[in-house]
Amino acid sequence: MAPVTEDQRYIGAPVPRGGIERLTQGLGQFIDDIELPRLAHVVFWRSPVAHMRIKAVQADAARAMPGVLMVADGHDLAKVCKPWVAVLGHLAGMKSAPQHALAVERACWQGEPVVAVVAETRAQAEDALQHVVVDWEELPLATDMESALDAGTPPIHAELGDNLCFTRSLNVGEVDRVFAEADAVAEATFEFGRHTGVTLEPRGQIAHWNPAEQRLTVYHSCQAPHMMQDLYGRQFDLPASAIRVICKDVGGSFGIKVHAYPDDFATVALSILLCRPVKFVADRLESFTSDIHARHHRVRGRIAANKDGEILGFEIDDLTAIGPYSMFPRTSAIEGNQVVNLVGGPYKHQHYRAKLDVVFQNKTPTCQYRGVGHPIACAVTEALVDLAAQKIGMDPFDIRARNVIPDDAYPATGASGIKLEVLSHEASLKKLRELMNYDALRAEQTALRQQGIHRGIGFAVVIELTNPSAAFYGVGGARIASQDGATVRLDPEGDITVLVGVGEQGQGTEGIYRQIAADAVGVDITKVKVITGDTDVTPYGGGTWASRGAGIGGEAVLLAGQALRDNILKVAAAILKREPDTLALRRDRVVDAGDGQELLPLQELGRIAYFRSDTLPAGFTPELMVTRHYAQRDYPFIFTNGVQASYVEVDPETGFVRLLKHWAVEDCGRVLNPMLVDEQMRGAIVQGIGGALFEECLYDEAGLMLNANMADYLVPMSAEMPDIELAHVMTPTRSSQLGAKGAGEAGTAGAPAAVMNAINDAIAPFGALVHSQPITPQKLLRALGKVA
Repeated sequence: MAPVTEDQRYIGAPVPRGGIERLTQGLGQFIDDIELPRLAHVVFWRSPVAHMRIKAVQADAARAMPGVLMVADGHDLAKVCKPWVAVLGHLAGMKSAPQHALAVERACWQGEPVVAVVAETRAQAEDALQHVVVDWEELPLATDMESALDAGTPPIHAELGDNLCFTRSLNVGEVDRVFAEADAVAEATFEFGRHTGVTLEPRGQIAHWNPAEQRLTVYHSCQAPHMMQDLYGRQFDLPASAIRVICKDVGGSFGIKVHAYPDDFATVALSILLCRPVKFVADRLESFTSDIHARHHRVRGRIAANKDGEILGFEIDDLTAIGPYSMFPRTSAIEGNQVVNLVGGPYKHQHYRAKLDVVFQNKTPTCQYRGVGHPIACAVTEALVDLAAQKIGMDPFDIRARNVIPDDAYPATGASGIKLEVLSHEASLKKLRELMNYDALRAEQTALRQQGIHRGIGFAVVIELTNPSAAFYGVGGARIASQDGATVRLDPEGDITVLVGVGEQGQGTEGIYRQIAADAVGVDITKVKVITGDTDVTPYGGGTWASRGAGIGGEAVLLAGQALRDNILKVAAAILKREPDTLALRRDRVVDAGDGQELLPLQELGRIAYFRSDTLPAGFTPELMVTRHYAQRDYPFIFTNGVQASYVEVDPETGFVRLLKHWAVEDCGRVLNPMLVDEQMRGAIVQGIGGALFEECLYDEAGLMLNANMADYLVPMSAEMPDIELAHVMTPTRSSQLGAKGAGEAGTAGAPAAVMNAINDAIAPFGALVHSQPITPQKLLRALGKVA
């Protein structure tokens, strides 16, 4: 693997992330820590039912409460904020209805904001909210996705004609023939329950409209500041130059903070109407029905194989429900579209048929959330592979090794048409087998079964989409940047300042940028300062999503750092009266490129360049601040890969599952910091396990969420989690110098499949299977015939 710098010391090393001391000492600055002069606070009256007509809003009593500045409804805010329709041009036939900052005439899900109350303090706003009276009429519901398209189910939006948001069909190869001729055909129906992100910091922002400057500043807890700047400009008819979005510390995102929400636009509208800053911070209870949900799918799938273990083809029918509107601006059809693209992805079959229906329903909108379709596609694929192995009596590890796309077969095209640059399934499987000591584990499982202890081993082969190009959103008309930029500056004291468009969400992105910049320029890492999350300061970019921070943002930092190093050496050459190619920059010093002899400290170079330019040759001007951009162009996406295994124990009397051990081998290209990659993987695996075993947004028939609180919505805790052992294979992408792909979502993509397969392996002696996630004790006992 070729080095990316001449003096590589930090890239690839387990360097502790910068800024961690500030956060662990409670010195971070999140939205609720920010106070501005004349700051007002907004709370929202949200629909208590899933579908209603708004007949009247009686707010005089609320307006008379102490400290109240404004009570506004949808008609008030529509005067300053335009409605939006969230569709993408490349998703042919997709439709959605216009949506408003506050509901106008109808509210279409429990939790949709209807009335805003603004007061001097949060407490005053909440007190006044109790005096808002809304007269409503309940409307017919479409809550069940299985019947959403039935003739008897009324369309949520009559102007759309029905409840179909988007449909897609794909038919590659000769699916009917290979299924007819196969030695074994296995099929199953998979269910995936809704769940949502539970971030340490809830969604929030402070909108500040300055009427004197005609300028909007928004302090935001979001993933894509420039995207929000653009959206505010379009929705409020403002030039982008009049809008500044600032993201300081962001306490987790997982995808829920990459969307534009009605209450977000409402907060900005209220600031414009009041000409003063307005703060909104969601509380935990409203977050459950106002934040996006994800993963609500029913997939019918089948697989064809021959008796030698060759996988011949896959077929799926995916039905997913997204709430009453497609989310803005990325749309809610992307997750289902990803499922179609990714099912069967690691394997070399060439026969594939898929059908996708995305339907509206009167529940909280769903949209992109960590993994975006990967966990569903992986679980369906890997469970079907296990079923095929059972049918032909083949070991589940061996059938995967027999069918993955070989490591020497790249570049390759998957059956769905996805372009795969370079992956390492064979090397990853080999390393996993050694890591988990598979043969000994099987022997242990067999011995324990004789004692009535039921343990199971499950596998998941993973592909993960990272480093997306403009083919993800730009081609569909969404103004979401696929490129990112970095500015790197030498300061007079010899320090380096890095400004980059990809922000920090808690994953350590700023840490890897410090590593890359230190190596690219040739300075000690303690000399590097990183600034992110400010549209007035950082280069324009797409932000943090789709595991693009290292591969896109990191490459921009590398290119800018290398350019700055070259410029520094030109200055040094002018000072030393030497040729630039005879010099090198290492460890804060300009040295002789041949023998490494120190010639000029970087601090002295900075002093001369900034304060004594009169000593430099005539006509020579130091350029010690450079900007570079990077966008993925060689492929629509760069895929990474890996393989996971889970070892569980199931108690057939109680249905309880105990997670014993989890292994993952990950190939994210060049590993920039193994410490951060490993912890990203562990965190993502835990989140994937949450979806497999615990997390689900439960609803009644009236479309009301039953467990919208932290007591009843279960999330994985440390006591339930197993040891997670990690290893790496490195196949750098050739589309960039850095060679980095991404790792932020791979753990979430594979963990649910591995856990589900392990559970089914454990209960195989009972002839039972469970394919409904989360896999609860009740579902397990039902599969085992213990309960009805």
